[in-house]
Amino acid sequence: MLTRKQMQLLEFIRQRVDRDGIPPSFDEMKAALDLRSKSGIHRLITALEERGFIRRLAHRARAIEIVKIPEAMERGFVPKVIEGDRANLPSGAMPVTPDALDVPVMGKIAAGIPIEAIQNVTHHVAVPGSMISGQGQHYALTVEGDSMIEAGINDGDTVIIRQQSVAENGEIVVALIEGHEATLKRFRRKGGMISLEAANPAYETRILPESKVKVQGRLVGLIRNY
Repeated sequence: MLTRKQMQLLEFIRQRVDRDGIPPSFDEMKAALDLRSKSGIHRLITALEERGFIRRLAHRARAIEIVKIPEAMERGFVPKVIEGDRANLPSGAMPVTPDALDVPVMGKIAAGIPIEAIQNVTHHVAVPGSMISGQGQHYALTVEGDSMIEAGINDGDTVIIRQQSVAENGEIVVALIEGHEATLKRFRRKGGMISLEAANPAYETRILPESKVKVQGRLVGLIRNY
């Protein structure tokens, strides 16, 4: 996983190597990232090297070699943010604002047949602060499947989740089933049973005992990838 500054520096180095055949100087990096001192660049370079994205070659000036790049950079990923905390998300997209915060992407979530439970952090996405205002931790998940398509959630979208263990009827949640399968569905409780409803008539509602379902968060927003 990379912070936003680490991602910016890696992208700047890549652009300069592609254009000039050599990496930028530390002064150029400092100016590009609008940092006050070279010590900040040193810390970013060290972090990128420790994470295996670059390699510094000894006894050579500007000797920085890019070893790998994040998947998001390979795809030219530019997030388009759609706000919403219920099923009916607006269709318009809004740009990432200056107050954007980095939210960890924890892996993939099924909007269809449940898949393996939430994984480790893979990267971060920038999310407008207004979307995640208030208390609580937030994380993001990449959607796989089309069972929530009528709620405006498509295969490949990134959902922003507020971490919580309770939910109200009708909310879209991340539900962990029997401790090992995670899915994104509309939540309803009746008596001691939990219904996990799809937003696609091709998928059946799953009804499970309350003891087998654990809420891990509630949908608060969405990033659409075009």
